[in-house]
Amino acid sequence: MKKSIYSIIFCSIASAAFGQVSIGGNQSINGNSTILDFAGGTATEIPADQATTNEKGIILPAVESSPTTLDANNNGTFLFDRNLKMVRMFENGSWVNLSDDEGNDIPSDMVNTSNEVGTGVIIGAQSSSAKGVLVLESTNKAMILPHIKNPHTTVKSPYPGMMCYDTVSNSLAVFDGTRWNYWK
Repeated sequence: MKKSIYSIIFCSIASAAFGQVSIGGNQSINGNSTILDFAGGTATEIPADQATTNEKGIILPAVESSPTTLDANNNGTFLFDRNLKMVRMFENGSWVNLSDDEGNDIPSDMVNTSNEVGTGVIIGAQSSSAKGVLVLESTNKAMILPHIKNPHTTVKSPYPGMMCYDTVSNSLAVFDGTRWNYWK
């Protein structure tokens, strides 16, 4: 019950937020061009020993299959496609695979089968024509992914659809359920 109340409060605040949001305990946001920042970021924000031991990334939404009804407003949408067993990104009207090969599916006991409620949370604007659970809408701000040093060795139990920024290879790292895929 307590978690539900906190979730409702967070969603209410986040839905009305037009500024910058920090998740996970950062005392400050990294730069003026950031709409969403996560703890475990750069060593200038937190002690160096914490920056190198971060094991927490973003878990992308898992869908049965990638939607076919998206338009240009949804460019930059990331998800885990359960049928293809791949992490995908919507770009210029089509889906781009971010996994090299087919990975593993999410274990059936970990799949959320509850009904969708509401239209999601929008941060950075009053409204958006994009569809999503979390929509970051800004003309001059971006999201900073959680920074993890060597996620393929640091993250002990990665979850299919996990995403982070690898501070060693300086690349986007996505886990498809079998292996980490890196994109520069």
